[in-house]
Amino acid sequence: MKLKKPKPIKFIKKHIPINKDKFVANQYKEALESLPKITNETVNDHREEILSTARKYIYPLQHSKNRVVIISTILLAAVIIGFFTFSGLSLYKYQNYSSFIYGVTKVIPFPIAKAGPSFVEYENYLFELKHYIHYYQSQQQIDFNSVEGKQQLDNFKRQALKDVVDNAYIKQLANKNGVKVSASDINNEINLLKKQNLLGDNNQVLNNVLAQYWGWTIDDFKRELTYQILSQKVVTKLDTQTNSKAQAALDLLNSNTDFSTVAKQYSDDATSKNNGGQFSFTITSDNKSLAPQTISNIFRLQSGQVSGIINIGTGLEIVKVISNQNRQVQAAHILINYKPISYFIDPLMKSEKTHYYIHLN
Repeated sequence: MKLKKPKPIKFIKKHIPINKDKFVANQYKEALESLPKITNETVNDHREEILSTARKYIYPLQHSKNRVVIISTILLAAVIIGFFTFSGLSLYKYQNYSSFIYGVTKVIPFPIAKAGPSFVEYENYLFELKHYIHYYQSQQQIDFNSVEGKQQLDNFKRQALKDVVDNAYIKQLANKNGVKVSASDINNEINLLKKQNLLGDNNQVLNNVLAQYWGWTIDDFKRELTYQILSQKVVTKLDTQTNSKAQAALDLLNSNTDFSTVAKQYSDDATSKNNGGQFSFTITSDNKSLAPQTISNIFRLQSGQVSGIINIGTGLEIVKVISNQNRQVQAAHILINYKPISYFIDPLMKSEKTHYYIHLN
């Protein structure tokens, strides 16, 4: 049987009319229906898909960063531990006093002792020790590598340690009794020393003298003066017997009692008390054998005048000018010594023991 040939499409168009607009609309509708719907869930899923793809690159970077932080922390800790180990051995085992170690103690407050409740900083000890060493090396040419030099160095170490421990107890007494050192106290002391030409007559000379003899700056010198003045002020505050004795001597002088009689009764200067208290030498303004406070008062008095009570640090003094010719002075004095500072700090040391962190020979 012979098959018939299909009729052309135009025949179908002719006999099956098509609505083109409806056909296109159906096509768009089908296309839209085939697209995935966009919702919060689909957005989150899509974002998670993208992030999960990126994580495989991010995780290695994070892991590498964490390793860098961990390694850096370990290295830093090792450096710190090594530094403190080195510093500790240098200070406590080998008792190194080099400039580097001294600089370390200026930054880190390593203790060298504990005086009662107060820690004594290692830096204070090295501050005292190094000025001893500088003076005897530069001015006395001591060789601290020799047998004699090593013995002297051991003595300096013991003295420096005693000084700083004493200073710690002095500070405790000062705080307890409301004693302080002001900037004016220090400047007044420096001016008195300058007047006697003990430190030169200007700041440049003073700086040179301090650097040459002690290896100090002006601030170092003021620091040392602070210790000395604080000690003197504590003794002045606590030694009421000496203060009363000096006042009693002055009261007798003000009542016209003969100076030599009072000197013989009250003065602690055995070389002059039986000679009316008279100095055996002529006094000039640059005399270095008398305290600067004494010199300053003597040259403010006229012949025959008597001073008030002068605090010279180690004691109290009353002076009388006998004659003054061309600033060549004959004078007499009554000296009443203060008790040593040990009289006041020894009981404190007994009740609040000192614990040392180094052992000296």
